[in-house]
Amino acid sequence: MLDFLNNKMYNPDTDLIFPPRVISTLSNERSSVWKDLVALAQKSDSDSPEKVAFILMMARLNNCATCNADSYRAILGCSTCARQALKRFHGTDEELVRLFDVARSEIILYVDSKTDSR
Repeated sequence: MLDFLNNKMYNPDTDLIFPPRVISTLSNERSSVWKDLVALAQKSDSDSPEKVAFILMMARLNNCATCNADSYRAILGCSTCARQALKRFHGTDEELVRLFDVARSEIILYVDSKTDSR
């Protein structure tokens, strides 16, 4: 096995971008509005605009694009990072729903543009 996989810094809870498997662990982090949003994402198919939009929204909120193997966030893992990002977010749950709606609109526009170009 590769040496870096045996390193204590390696965390099996760390992915390159917000992983869908973490969605279910976030339902009790905020109010019922948030819980409903998590439930929507959780019950959606893996390629649905809702699931992909939730992943995009959380990747933006967590700033996943700047995470790397040496970062504190990577050492903590995606589950802990996501919970911390939700606690750091000082907006309302309705604002989180708006961020989700924006991400879903972007996903739908992107998919439509790829479908139209065929």
